[in-house]
Amino acid sequence: MSSGNRVKQALANGETVFAMWSHWGNAQLCEAAVWSGLPVVLLDNEHGTASLTQTLEVLRAVEGAGGELVVRAPLNDEVYIKKLLDIGVRSIMLPMVNSPEAAQKAVAACLYPPKGSRSYAAPIVRASRYGKDTDYGRTINDDILLIVQIEHVDAVANIEAIAAIDGVDMLFIGPNDLACSIGKTGASQDDDFIALFEDAAARIAQTDKSFGCITFGRYDAKTLSTKHCRFIVGASDITLFTGAARTEARGQADLCPMIAAALQDN
Repeated sequence: MSSGNRVKQALANGETVFAMWSHWGNAQLCEAAVWSGLPVVLLDNEHGTASLTQTLEVLRAVEGAGGELVVRAPLNDEVYIKKLLDIGVRSIMLPMVNSPEAAQKAVAACLYPPKGSRSYAAPIVRASRYGKDTDYGRTINDDILLIVQIEHVDAVANIEAIAAIDGVDMLFIGPNDLACSIGKTGASQDDDFIALFEDAAARIAQTDKSFGCITFGRYDAKTLSTKHCRFIVGASDITLFTGAARTEARGQADLCPMIAAALQDN
């Protein structure tokens, strides 16, 4: 493991960081993505299928290829967060952080005392190279990147209060759940949702914390960057694979009746 969280460093330098989703949690696919020029992978443990053991395999693969892994935990839970940190995850995203109290809970789980209440097992965990890094317990707090998700209308109302919590590094809008929270499921182009999103984006950009979001609808990476979004998550392993598979199928449909029939079924 290289020293220093390069994602956190890049954001501190004002750079834009682009990441690929991994929902399948396949270590070889994530490794291939890094070797292909996508050095930051966001592993989704909320909606994805990876276990903690598979998360460790992905972490090793991404690090071995020279990349950086961000992991979205399934919930704001100190036990799960502790396990992610102990295996060496340094960048953690937490869903549905709707209040400053929830943000403070996240900070407490991620950081060692006196800034937090993370349980201490530094000498025996992978994150410290099983004790070889004797400074780990004293330095890791500064290396953690904590991303909290703004994906409910209640969270939008609390943006400034959430951003004010020391230890929160980024507010990341989840547009799909944000739309759901106002009864606009799957309506990324709805005027009411767009107004809510624009308000949230503008207010986050006015704080001293980084702004993150996924690409969606009219908001591609370039458009998001004009709104001071500096952590942008694009396509996933699923959509990259299925998109390429459909392109391949369409290209061969004239030659293969089985493919032509399958495309008609789809």
